[in-house]
Amino acid sequence: MLTEFPGATPPIDHDGHVHTTDEPGTDRAPTVALTQWWVLSQRLIRPAWRTGEILTALLAPAVFTIGFYVPLNLVMTVYGHGLSSYAQFLMPMIVMQAVAFCAIAAAFRAATDARDGLDVRFATLPMPRGVPFAARITVAAHRAVIAVGAALVCGTVIGFRFYGSCWHTAGFLAFALLIATALCCGADLLGSMSASPEATTQILVLPQLIFGMVSTGFAPANQFPSWIQVFVRNQPVSQFVDGLRALAGDSTGNAGAVDIATLGPGLAWVLGILVVCGGLSWRHAARRAA
Repeated sequence: MLTEFPGATPPIDHDGHVHTTDEPGTDRAPTVALTQWWVLSQRLIRPAWRTGEILTALLAPAVFTIGFYVPLNLVMTVYGHGLSSYAQFLMPMIVMQAVAFCAIAAAFRAATDARDGLDVRFATLPMPRGVPFAARITVAAHRAVIAVGAALVCGTVIGFRFYGSCWHTAGFLAFALLIATALCCGADLLGSMSASPEATTQILVLPQLIFGMVSTGFAPANQFPSWIQVFVRNQPVSQFVDGLRALAGDSTGNAGAVDIATLGPGLAWVLGILVVCGGLSWRHAARRAA
């Protein structure tokens, strides 16, 4: 199967770059890498539709919506949340839970490939070291698009609406998918290094619970004990949720301003995760190819 990848015959150097003996072959290297990326992506996307992974991405937001909105709506309406409805307040957290679930799936896939030795086998091919990683992230982003779309449908059912401009709505979607990509990059790195699908998924459940429950996703920060409010306000999930909430807007105008003070911290967390995890993934792939 692996010999069917385009460019499988030219030699490969220590850094994983394709080299050929003639100049036209060198010009074709980027096209070959794109073809390899596409083949590896299709290798994961097609089975996902057959095995039910996509169905899980569709159903998970519905489960999160029912599990969070039904028990908390009345309670939070009594205690107050500052927006026109609890659905408007909760929607960003439903999106966050949906993309976190996608990150766990990405970690499971990366750990499975590492356990089965596929990463090592790919490293022996004339293939740029980042192609397998890029293919896995592409599949994770594909799953995240579906999950975010399903989350928006669920939010609409319980009463969520966009109150900002079309640019704010586009920003909401772009920010949600950027967060998903960053989380999937981190999860993919953890899975590749762990090589144990079961252990990896268990490890990721704990931070998801801690950062999710102790955030502004379910309740305003002022409803937490005073000694933990600083952490609640400044941890990454709260920064992500606050940015999404501001982009979604609210009829009361209390969702927050769409400015650098509101969106900046969340964007900084996302870019930091992408840079750090992307760099570490590159180094990890280089060690496998060595």
